[in-house]
Amino acid sequence: MSERKQRLLKRHRRWKRLALLAGLAGLALLGALAPWWSVPLALALGWLAHEAWFADHLFYSPRDDYRYAFPDGHLSLPVALGAQGLRIVGGSLPAEAETLILELRVRATWLGRWLDPQVLIEGEGCDRQDLERGVDGRRYLNLSGQGAALRGGRLRLRGRYCRLAGEAILHAFANPDYAARRLLIVAPHADDAELAAFGLYSRAAEVAIVTLTRGEIEAGHYRRLGLDGAAAARLKGRLRTWDSMAVPLWGGVPASRCVQLGYYCLQLPAMSAEPDRAVGSRESGECDVRDARRFNPLRLPADADGVPSWNNLLADLAALIEHFRPEVLVAPHPQLDPHPDHVHATRALEQAVQMSAWKPELLLLYANHLHDNDRWPMGPAGAGVALPPCIEALPADGLWSPLLDPATQLDKAQALAMQHDLQAPLPFKKRLRRWVQRLLAGRRWPDTGENEFFRKTVRRHELFWVRLLRR
Repeated sequence: MSERKQRLLKRHRRWKRLALLAGLAGLALLGALAPWWSVPLALALGWLAHEAWFADHLFYSPRDDYRYAFPDGHLSLPVALGAQGLRIVGGSLPAEAETLILELRVRATWLGRWLDPQVLIEGEGCDRQDLERGVDGRRYLNLSGQGAALRGGRLRLRGRYCRLAGEAILHAFANPDYAARRLLIVAPHADDAELAAFGLYSRAAEVAIVTLTRGEIEAGHYRRLGLDGAAAARLKGRLRTWDSMAVPLWGGVPASRCVQLGYYCLQLPAMSAEPDRAVGSRESGECDVRDARRFNPLRLPADADGVPSWNNLLADLAALIEHFRPEVLVAPHPQLDPHPDHVHATRALEQAVQMSAWKPELLLLYANHLHDNDRWPMGPAGAGVALPPCIEALPADGLWSPLLDPATQLDKAQALAMQHDLQAPLPFKKRLRRWVQRLLAGRRWPDTGENEFFRKTVRRHELFWVRLLRR
C-alpha cells in the first residue's frame, strides 16, 4: 500500500475505535436509564447496521475524484446529458471507436448513502453500473457496446440514488479485435485466466495459457478429509494444477495449448529477491516443480533440475514466448492489482520478453484484485464494468473492453464453477452478512456460485489496459 492508503487505513481504524468507545458509553448509559432488555436490543441493532452499511472495505473517501490519464492522441469529446439523452457537443464519434469511457461527476442523494448508487444506461440493451455509497466526485462509466445508440441519439443515462452532472467527457479508443491475434495469457494461479479473460480466450483464434503456480496454500478446507496441513496443501496443489490444464477446454483451449509451471503460491516475491535460490512451498513441504508439469505439452528449462527459482521462471517464460510466438501478452496490471504473485508475474514476464528472441507487440493488463475496494466491480453479476478506483496516478494506458453476450457469461460462470478454489462453501459469517445486506441494503448475488468472483467477474464487459511493448 502507498503512504496515502496507509493513512486512510489508520484513519478508518481510528474512527472505528472511536465509534466503538462511543457505542460502549451509550450502552452503559442505556443500561442505567432503560429496561435491561434495551441493551441486547441495541447491540443487535448496532450489529445489523454494521453488517448492512459499514462492512465494506473501502480505503479511500467516496468523495475522492478518480484520476485517470490516457495516452496522448486518444479521442476526447465533450458531451451533454439531458432529458433527450447523451449528446456529443462537438465533433463526432468515429465508427472504429469501440471502447467508450464516460468521465462525469456523480453525487449521491441522501438515500445513496444507504443504498448503492446506480447509473442506468439505456441504449443497446439495458445496463447498470453501481458506485460507492455516498459518492461525490469524478467517475468513469463504461459505455462500450453503446456506440450505435450514442451515434443515433438513443443513449440515455439515469441516476438512481445519485445525480449525474449535465456535462461530461467521452474518451474513445479504437482497438483491433485482439481475439484474432496470437495470444499468450499469463495466469499467476489457476482461475486467473478465467476470471479476467474467459470471454477473450473462448473466441480467440490462437491462444496459449501458462499458469505460474500450483496454488497450494490456504488448504484448510481439505483437512476435513482427515489430512494434515502439508497433505491438504499437496492435494489442493494437485487439484488446481489439474484445473489449470483442464478447465480451459470448456472455452475451446485444448491441454496442448496450456502449460503449468508448478512454482509455489505467494513465493514469487521471495524468488525475485534472491534469483538463484530455491524457494519451496510455505505449506506442503515441496521444493521441486517437476511433479506439477506431467501434463505439459513441451519440455522447459526448469525441467532439468526442478529448482523453484526466479532464474528458472524467467528461462521458462522466455522459452514459452519463443515457442508460442505471441503477438499479444495478457497479464495482471502490476500497478493496479496488488496481489504479490500478480505483481511479480508481470515483472517476470517483462524480464522474459527482454531475454527472448521473439518480441510481442503489446500487453493487455487485467486486475482481479484491488488495493482500495474489495467490491469492485460493484453491482450485480451481468452488469457493466465501470473503471476501478484510481485515486493515485497510473501509467497512461489505453483501454479495451470487449462485450460478453449472455451465453458467454453463462459459460464463464460454469468455468468458474469448475475451479476447485471457488467451490468452498461460504463461511457462516459471510452467509449471514449477505442475508442482512440482501434484506436491508438491496444487494443481490447470482445463483451460479457463492464465491464473490461469480458476482465480480461474470459481467457484460471484460476490461484490459493496453500497453505497448514495441516503441
